[in-house]
Amino acid sequence: MTENAAGSGLKVRVFGRTDVGQIREHNEDNFLVADLTRRTRSLMESDREPPVGERGMLLGVCDGMGGAAAGEVASQLAVDIIYEKLIQGDPPAHHDDLARRLVQAVEEAGIRIFNEARADRTRRGMGTTATIAALMDARLFVAQVGDSRAYILRGERFTQVSRDQSLVNQLIEAGQLTEEEAETFEHNNIILQALGTAETVQVDLTYVDLCRGDRLLLCSDGLSGMVRGDEMREVLLSTRDSLEACRELTDRANRAGGHDNITVIVAEFEGPALSAPAPEALISYQKYALPEAPVETTVRAPAVTQRPYDSEPSASEEANRESRRLRVGHTMVGGVSPMAGLSSAPPGPRVSGAPPSFSMDNEPVSIPTSGLPPSVVGIMVLGAMLFVAMLGYLLVR
Repeated sequence: MTENAAGSGLKVRVFGRTDVGQIREHNEDNFLVADLTRRTRSLMESDREPPVGERGMLLGVCDGMGGAAAGEVASQLAVDIIYEKLIQGDPPAHHDDLARRLVQAVEEAGIRIFNEARADRTRRGMGTTATIAALMDARLFVAQVGDSRAYILRGERFTQVSRDQSLVNQLIEAGQLTEEEAETFEHNNIILQALGTAETVQVDLTYVDLCRGDRLLLCSDGLSGMVRGDEMREVLLSTRDSLEACRELTDRANRAGGHDNITVIVAEFEGPALSAPAPEALISYQKYALPEAPVETTVRAPAVTQRPYDSEPSASEEANRESRRLRVGHTMVGGVSPMAGLSSAPPGPRVSGAPPSFSMDNEPVSIPTSGLPPSVVGIMVLGAMLFVAMLGYLLVR
């Protein structure tokens, strides 16, 4: 052990809370607070201030989709699989080791959810976002798929350290939409990626080097879509207790309308393992570049025997009511406009793939014929017409 030896001097005060909101009938969100060293997942009072051991700590928010019970199944599978993967084997030897295990755990969750959905027609189309934070000594890694979020509060500065994988964020980054326009953009319900909707996902891995007193907020879009960032910052600054901060944030989202399930985790980091924040120690979105693995680490889903059925299952009523659709992101900034193909129609069921595109430049289609030369065919048609005309003349006489 080398880099994580300082972890024994790091303590975390943490709490998490999830709420169904004011509109939805089911809560499809799930969250994860786990001490990987002790292999425990608990928010009992005795577990809310754990010391960070050699394996580190795991925090995560997953926002399921798919209607009825399917979204709940997807998000539960995600938190369970990621936790189980990260408690296996020896403790991580260094930062790269933990980062690689985190990415592989998220990828494995995506594969397993994809296979579950493919094997059971009642769960077809289910998926989940995943914003998963893994802590080892002073370094916090964040693995991101979808549009749940991670923020850090340092002093009075409140910064998003994850990046939304959504159409609206893609348009903002491309300069085609301002943040003010994004608040009323009619297609802000489209996300570009989720676990379980394809065999593979692109996990966005970022990191933060923590300082003493930093606070982490993980949340689903049930909070970030209803409560503005400056209001979330105000709650964290005025409420030091993590439990009370979670309660106040979910209450504010409900008072704002509670249009979606609301899930929040708040954690505060203290201890001699962390340095005091320096004036130049600013928080920003920082991607973590993993060195190439010695062996192939990309895992693809094995073949799954599907259950036979006669027709495609119809989407459940709740799935049709869902306000957010999934368009798995093959749209790239600088290529085809992300706005292409969108209409002003209200959102329907989530879409699990981009529609096919057609072009007049495609290869021409050969239509089979009788094989006779066109001149011969023309003479035959003309002869038939003359015969019909003569027959009609004789009948009239």
